[in-house]
Amino acid sequence: MAKTQLNVRVDEGTARAARERALARGMSVNRYIEELVRQDTGEVGQTFVEAAADFMKQYEAVFADEFAGEDDNTREGRR
Repeated sequence: MAKTQLNVRVDEGTARAARERALARGMSVNRYIEELVRQDTGEVGQTFVEAAADFMKQYEAVFADEFAGEDDNTREGRR
């Protein structure tokens, strides 16, 4: 997707909050703002799917280690 630069002016408190929230979520301020706009314009479903995909990428190894070598009967007991 092509990107367009958008410059906005906000007070220092808003800028600080945006930086802190983005950092807490492990993303850039650009992506954080982009996701906020998507949510506000009704693209919440797509944003959720993207966030879930990012989560799975980050924790794929943890899940693989947790469930490695288990057979279907063992997994059924966890559900």
